Amino acid sequence: MNDVNLPYGVVRNSLAGAATVSGPVVQAGAIHGGLHLHGPSALPTPRQLPPCPRRLIGREADLAALDGSLAPDAEAADVTVVVTGPAGVGKTALAAQWLRGQADRFPDGQLYADLRGYAPGGPADPAEALGGFLRAFGISPVPGSLAEGAALWRSLAAERRIAVLLDNASTAAQVRPLLPGSDHTVVVVTSRRRLTGLGIDGAVFRPLAPLAREASTEILAARVGRSRVVDEGAAAAEVVDACAGLPLAICLAAARIAARPAQSLAATAEVLGRGADRLAALSVEGETVQDLLDASYGVLDPEAARLYGLLGLLPFAEFTLENAAVLADVDLAGADRLLDGLIDVHLLEETGPERFRFHDLVRLHARAHGARVRGTPSTGAALDRVVDWYLASATAAEAVVSPSHRSLARDYRTRPVHPAREFDGDVPAVEWLDAERDRLADVLRWCGDLDRPAAAWQLADAMWPLFLRLRPARLWVEAHRIGLRAARAAGDRSGELRMLTSGGAGLRNAGEGEESARWYTEALDLARDLDHRLGQAQALNGLGQAHRLAGRLDAAAECLHEVIRLREAEHYVRGAALARLAYGEVLLLADRPAEAVEPIERAGRELSSVGDGYEEARATAFLGLAYGMLGRDEAADGCFERALAGFRARRSAHWEARTLEFAGQVEEVRGRPDAACAWFERSLARYRQIGAAAEAARLAGRLAAYAEDSAVTPRPGEPLP
Repeated sequence: MNDVNLPYGVVRNSLAGAATVSGPVVQAGAIHGGLHLHGPSALPTPRQLPPCPRRLIGREADLAALDGSLAPDAEAADVTVVVTGPAGVGKTALAAQWLRGQADRFPDGQLYADLRGYAPGGPADPAEALGGFLRAFGISPVPGSLAEGAALWRSLAAERRIAVLLDNASTAAQVRPLLPGSDHTVVVVTSRRRLTGLGIDGAVFRPLAPLAREASTEILAARVGRSRVVDEGAAAAEVVDACAGLPLAICLAAARIAARPAQSLAATAEVLGRGADRLAALSVEGETVQDLLDASYGVLDPEAARLYGLLGLLPFAEFTLENAAVLADVDLAGADRLLDGLIDVHLLEETGPERFRFHDLVRLHARAHGARVRGTPSTGAALDRVVDWYLASATAAEAVVSPSHRSLARDYRTRPVHPAREFDGDVPAVEWLDAERDRLADVLRWCGDLDRPAAAWQLADAMWPLFLRLRPARLWVEAHRIGLRAARAAGDRSGELRMLTSGGAGLRNAGEGEESARWYTEALDLARDLDHRLGQAQALNGLGQAHRLAGRLDAAAECLHEVIRLREAEHYVRGAALARLAYGEVLLLADRPAEAVEPIERAGRELSSVGDGYEEARATAFLGLAYGMLGRDEAADGCFERALAGFRARRSAHWEARTLEFAGQVEEVRGRPDAACAWFERSLARYRQIGAAAEAARLAGRLAAYAEDSAVTPRPGEPLP
């Protein structure tokens, strides 16, 4: 009961009986009886975070990194964290789990808004999310304008300790009005885009990568039962690999398996192993990986979307900025802009400087989009540009490293050829060939699908410096088998002859001596049919090498004498010098070092005169062996040092290893087995590094024989200067 002074007198308010008042007070005279006046009830503290797994498997490091973003003092918690990553990688689950674990730091509430960045109807208006936040604290109606709503939101948050999860954000502009700007709040933003614009607002960024294989397997076991995963370990591993580290994909696969308890894991693994069916198979009750990727694809501009599909058609998983520029027929700056659009929505990963790759499932999605336009002229031209670019670039490298080998025509479908690589020396040319060897091999194999037989054999031909300097035995043979079939399919007899001679060398290098001899014999017959004298010389040179490897040294010498005669008649100085060098090697094998010195020295001089430093280094290595066998120790050591320097400068690991082996042989001649073993060990290590199995096995056997002799204790040697 209270008295109220009003202009017309004093009024006494009186409540009697069971009357209660809550909320606004009504000024009245006397109220009697059971009247109840109720205002709005007090709202609960908002706890809006979406549900998430109790334990996030494989995300311990990410949770720890988020913990590290908070100030130790709970009173100074202000931070904005942007969690980015591809669709289905678990961004929302990570953010919700982390914020739920920080609930004690935010007693005034945890708010959530889905900004629908990739929803079919378009992104949410930030005013919609603001209205939800304000109503959660009892403010209604909310201001009509975005600016007024944002100002009120900042005022409300200023004295509160709250956490906010802004899920599926589309742009920094969408997020910015929702930032409370308080000293007591934490905001986590999730997005498939990088949202780098929030960096100016002080945000920190946490990119989320796919899960490791072990964590993926643990999730599968938790969902379908550990015993099934253990009992069908191989099939479980295939399922995990097919999901490529995406938690959503793993959960969808697990749901499919759990729904079919009588079906083996192998059945699901088989379905997921079919690339074209994998995205469709990862679906449960309407939720699919396909839909998530479609949503990301849907925000691309037309040029980026076209490039996305074209990249999916490439025969290799990792590609370069130059590859993208060639496909899109734009310059490097234009390609960089288009790729940035794909990276921004996490459809593409940057693996290194100007190198990119698709996530496995994304690559399937990109390939499907590319397949829809596969038969169009513009797509065919784009794929032809890639083949022609690699053919032109490899040919440019060949012209620098092996100019005498660069003698056959090239057939390009696209003119002018998109600017190819240029090289200012043999070292950068070989380095490029080495860096691109896997893509070159994939393009060569791809030529069959594109009906480009001429390009197939010509690309194998252009890769000659790679085979000569780096000796990738399997690729050397495979490329020339493909090239030989392609040259015959194209009806190009000059190409067929080149494939037989170069491929014969590859077979010899791979230890396939008999097949190598057959290829060289076919080459000799073909060269005679064509009246191709240098072709005859090349085939005879190969047959001479085959005789040498088989121990038929007299026959080898006879072939090489004829090679020298043919090449000198054609004024081919470098070729005659190489044959002379091969003849010198035959004399060394025949234990005739005194006779070998003259042809090897002459070969070295001639190779120097034509500027072939690589082959000159080979001559120097053989000369060192000859000098060593003759007891000219100082001259031999000097030759080995110069040869090793030359091979290292030219990235010829095979001949570096061979020269180290020569040095060991000379130490044997000198009667110093310990020193010989030291050189052999270094040579063996180099052979193993480059995968030269036959050479490594030979040296390992030689060292094992030494080890059985108790008088010898092999130990590593010091490297030459």
